[in-house]
Amino acid sequence: MSTIVLPGSFDPFTLGHLDLARRAAMLCSRLIIAISHNPNKKGMLSLEARQQAIDETIRAEGLDPKVTSAVLPRGLLVDFCREHGARAVVRGMRGQIDLAYEEPMARMNQHLAHVDTVFLLTDARYSHISSSLVREVSQLGGPIDDMLPEASRRALEAALAEREAPTGSSEA
Repeated sequence: MSTIVLPGSFDPFTLGHLDLARRAAMLCSRLIIAISHNPNKKGMLSLEARQQAIDETIRAEGLDPKVTSAVLPRGLLVDFCREHGARAVVRGMRGQIDLAYEEPMARMNQHLAHVDTVFLLTDARYSHISSSLVREVSQLGGPIDDMLPEASRRALEAALAEREAPTGSSEA
């Protein structure tokens, strides 16, 4: 395989995502981490903040230039794959619920554009970590250091501080 796409919202990019990217990079000559906006999820980080954190992590881990990131334009993932010469996407599987969610999309991508999906089992050390749980733990003041790369932790903390900052008062 030459190019594989690792799509996701990555809000934030976790150590589980990083492990998946490392392992997927061993299967190809180029891995694109494709950052998407999911309108069905309540996001915390801007697309730009996510990409910056991912790029910093890629550099810090020595994964560049083989691993790059890109923001997915609105539209079909298979169109992005075609544009970048990718014949496959990779997805992490934490369990049967993930498979039930991912299988119809994998079949549709294969139907629409002959883009295959490679499923990698999540490392057991990270199988309990999801971006949404990390956001929830961080919003409630819990520890997140052992769930995120440093750049993602800084981005999430900055976003939380921005949300918690007092807004101007109009009282006279």
